[in-house]
Amino acid sequence: MLGKPFATILLAGLLALVAAGCDVDRLSQLRPGASTAEEVRQIMGKPNLEWREDDGSRIWEYPRTPEGMVNYMLVIGPDQILREVRQVLTTENFNKVKPGMTTDEIRYLLGQPAHQVRFPLQKEIVWDWKTKVEPGMEWYFNVHFNDHGMVTRTSSSFVPRG
Repeated sequence: MLGKPFATILLAGLLALVAAGCDVDRLSQLRPGASTAEEVRQIMGKPNLEWREDDGSRIWEYPRTPEGMVNYMLVIGPDQILREVRQVLTTENFNKVKPGMTTDEIRYLLGQPAHQVRFPLQKEIVWDWKTKVEPGMEWYFNVHFNDHGMVTRTSSSFVPRG
């Protein structure tokens, strides 16, 4: 008989795999340059957040946090045609995070964080995104903000599993 903690971890892992599989199936149905905004909504659902660009295009956010290690940004052109599908939780994007950036800039760059925690004694808020899962631990990329919503630094951390 499986112990309760093991069964919980197993169930969480299976749910993450199913969600990842669903994304692969959904994304494979989309064709940049051909799929319409309406088709994107039918396949992916309502976006979590939308940004409007000066050229009339829109960027739709589809986060897979806190359990997933991906966040998707889908670019819809002013002609209502899908232009691009981006997975934004990448080392390249993590390296773009610099002190002085705002919470809005970070959200635009990385999408919805997995967690947001306020540390009152340090007078900071930390957002994190899961980056890697290894046996016994989950790794996170952290962005630290001051009370004015400006990036002060980044860090990495891990959380033991099980």
